[in-house]
Amino acid sequence: MSELSLDAEQLDRYSRHVIMDDVGPEGQAALLDGSVLVVGAGGLGSPVIQYLAAAGVGRIGIADADVVERSNLQRQVIHGDDDVGRPKVDSAAEFVAALNPDVTVERHELRVAPDNVADLIEGYDIVVDASDNFPTRFLLNDACVLADKPLSHGAIYRFEGQATTFTGGQPCYRCLFPEAPPEGTVPDCATAGVLGVLPGVVGAIQATEVVKLLIGHGETLEGRLLIYNAADMTMETVPLQPRPDCPVCGPDAMQSLSEADYSESCAVPE
Repeated sequence: MSELSLDAEQLDRYSRHVIMDDVGPEGQAALLDGSVLVVGAGGLGSPVIQYLAAAGVGRIGIADADVVERSNLQRQVIHGDDDVGRPKVDSAAEFVAALNPDVTVERHELRVAPDNVADLIEGYDIVVDASDNFPTRFLLNDACVLADKPLSHGAIYRFEGQATTFTGGQPCYRCLFPEAPPEGTVPDCATAGVLGVLPGVVGAIQATEVVKLLIGHGETLEGRLLIYNAADMTMETVPLQPRPDCPVCGPDAMQSLSEADYSESCAVPE
């Protein structure tokens, strides 16, 4: 899509982008031509989907196998009370359709797994990890490194959140966490809780990273981990260094997802 193909309604809808020198009609056209896969339509996925759709990202894939529960509504803002019991991909798609008719939503009502992840990410420019479990995080990282695909990562816990961006090279998520912590040592949101507004902040950061990648402007969080603490309202960034022996992005990297275990430790055996 070229800048000249923006019609009058689009020029009105995206006027605050178009008047920015760093975005302009060319940048908006790039957003409308862009495609993003969001894995997870829950706490993090909700603001990511909401803001990418509002920004005019032309094609958004949503992968999630869960249904809406009433306990989700405290933070998962694209779902409503009438959606309880419905697949999250369906209520998310309806939300996007009501927000921006320019956006095409592709529903993937499934759990991302080693046997489907490569085909799933292949058709998208960028992948967003809005999942809530370590196996999915490691799987998305490994698949995106192998496919040389940018990945936006986010995670939340009680009052704390983190975000970073990996672009398919070094460092990757396994440079930060070589393998998953032992089962039961890190409580999830269902057992430890999460501040309802926290995923809105972290998810908005992830959406910002995606928009910058699509329009080719600004500096992303590549090589840095942003840590946000809502309790004392602080943000800091920690530099990430590539691990020379990383089994995914290092010189002796694995060649196939079959070389890793995504059931427990998510380790890549030597």
